[in-house]
Parts: sequence; C-alpha cells; structure tokens
Amino acid sequence: MEAEKLVSIIGADFYTGVPDSQLKALCNYLMNTYGIDKKHHIIAANEGNCVALAAGYHLATGKVPVVYMQNSGEGNIINPVASLLNDKVYAIPEIFIIGWRGEPNVHDEPQHIYQGEVTLKLLDDMDIANFVITKETTEEELKSKMDEFKIILNKGKSVAFVVKKGALSYGEKVVYKNDNTMSREEIIQHIVKYSGEDSIISTTGKASRELFETRVANGQSHKYDFLTVGSMGHSSSIALGIALNKSDKKIWCIDGDGAALMHLGAMAVIGANKLENFVHILINNSAHETVGGMPTVAGSVDMVSLAKACGYQDITSVDNFEDLDKALEFAKKSNKLTLIEVKCSIGARENLGRPTTTALENKINFMKNLAEK
Repeated sequence: MEAEKLVSIIGADFYTGVPDSQLKALCNYLMNTYGIDKKHHIIAANEGNCVALAAGYHLATGKVPVVYMQNSGEGNIINPVASLLNDKVYAIPEIFIIGWRGEPNVHDEPQHIYQGEVTLKLLDDMDIANFVITKETTEEELKSKMDEFKIILNKGKSVAFVVKKGALSYGEKVVYKNDNTMSREEIIQHIVKYSGEDSIISTTGKASRELFETRVANGQSHKYDFLTVGSMGHSSSIALGIALNKSDKKIWCIDGDGAALMHLGAMAVIGANKLENFVHILINNSAHETVGGMPTVAGSVDMVSLAKACGYQDITSVDNFEDLDKALEFAKKSNKLTLIEVKCSIGARENLGRPTTTALENKINFMKNLAEK
C-alpha cells in the first residue's frame, strides 16, 4: 500500500514519531510533504515524548494525532499510555503506526526477536485495538477498519496500525545530508586506535556494526567491545555502570546524537558522578541515519554547553581528524570525566556487514576480558 493512501485514509493532520526503517516509506512521505513542521510533523526524542506531545495537540485542538515508531518503542510508551491516555484517566485518543520488527517466522536481528513476539500482546494489554497491515491489505479493508477505529477513538481510546515488512511503499526518494566531512566508520577507526585495549561500549545501529568490522579489519579481538544492539539510548548508562565498578580501567562510550537525545537524563547522572575513567564520545550527524537519515534536533542543540551544565569536566567539539586525534590522545591520558562531540557526515558504505557473533557470545567474551587484571 502506498504511504499516501494510508495517510489519506487515517485523515489526521498531525504526526509525531521516532523514525523506523520499517516505516521508511511513511517517514519519507512525511518529510517530502511537511518536512519538520510545527503544525503537522515533529520528530521527537523518544516514543514516550511523542505520546505526551500528541496528547498536548489533542488537548489544544480536540483532534486525533498520529504517533509513529518501531515496535521497540512500545516500552517507552507504556507509562504515558497507561497513566495519561487511558480512558480511566484522561481518555485521550491517539493513533499509533508501528513498524513490526522481529515478526515471528521472519528473520531479523536478535534484539528484535522477543519484542516482535510480544508486539501485539503489549498492545492488547494496554487496551489498544490493533490491525496488522500487510502487503496484501487493500484500501477497502483499511477504510473499513478505520471506520471501526473511529468509534473506538470517539470513546477516548487509542488504536494502532502494525505494519509488516514491505507493506508500505513510496515512489519518491528523499536524500538526507549535512555539511560535515568525517565518516562515522573512519571516526570509529580513530577511536579504536587511541583506546588501545580499553573497553568500548557502542550504541545501537551502524556504529556497533562499524566497530565490529573495524576489529575484523585490524585483526583484533572483539572482547574489548560491548555492542549495544538494542535498547537505544542506554549505552552511556551501561558504560556508566561498568565504569563505576571498574575504576581502575578506562571506559569509552561511543554514542550517537539520536540515542543520546532519546534518554538525555543519562548525561546528567554521568555528569553528577564525575568519574575519572569515563570517556563519552558523541558522534553527531544530526540524523537517525541507521533507520534512513531523518533529522534529529541535535543540529540545533549546543551539546558542549549541555555537557558542561551536566557536570562533564573535559569537553570539546571537533569537525576534522587532526582535532579528533588530539582530543582522543588527551582523553586517553586524562583523569577527568570527558566528552568529545564529533561532527559527522550522514551515510555508510553499502556493503557494511553485521556482527557474526551472537549477543550472548559478545557478553561472555566482554565480561571475561573486563574481569582480567
């Protein structure tokens, strides 16, 4: 089904969400049609943020908003759905469009498997009526279901369309780019060079894939790295938990702007603890690049000032490899909580692979290495 048809049948005029590769057709349609527009389309920091923003839209207009996301975001919406939207509380109706990663019997990455199994159950448990859109779903079927959903929405309840892989299409291309020149993979190669045998915790998406392939290209062991393949936005907190308990080891966190924004409070907690052995590297391309390239708000946020306000001690922002190398060399020797923001281009090589070890193997090898003196 064409994304335009889905939008037309739903009939809403305000969308907010967190981009998902499964919903790329919808995301590209919204960007081509509205861009980032205060009245019609806002990309929020996380899915719970979207729910609350959409609730505010409903309170101000009386209209029903749409929230789009990957099914991994269901965990982030449980609290506002249960304690804000629910008809036993404020009875605020919202329409969810959810990309179904990890659909049972469809091959996917390990972080999506269990989430895929419980996707519909979680919606049922949250009392959100749902309908699955497949490649075979017709406009007539969707219109009929939307008529049913309007009755539910009028009662102050929410509904969801769950989108299977390949169910939506969009004919026009959207090119996402910025003016930065450094590629993320090359940035990671430099980080690996200067971090030596220190432990690295890397964020969700292509950053972890590029770290894995950098080790392969260097002929190095993967035991130094914990690849945060799921739980977007939590890699810095994982790194903090390790650094607190391994004060004799330098701990590096490779983070992304979309991930950092998703749970920004983590930076405040990290800053408050002021660990001498923590290096937080924020690779900032101002985009959700792993899932298609849609923009984040990081391009308009002063991450250096934010880190300073949170309590980070050594802080720098770089946009070239000469300055990056200086910052990494300094961080390696520093005994202060460090943040390095690295301005990065959008894009990755087309033949970028995925880790060939399992998540469990990654954890076991990482923990064994971490335990060594």
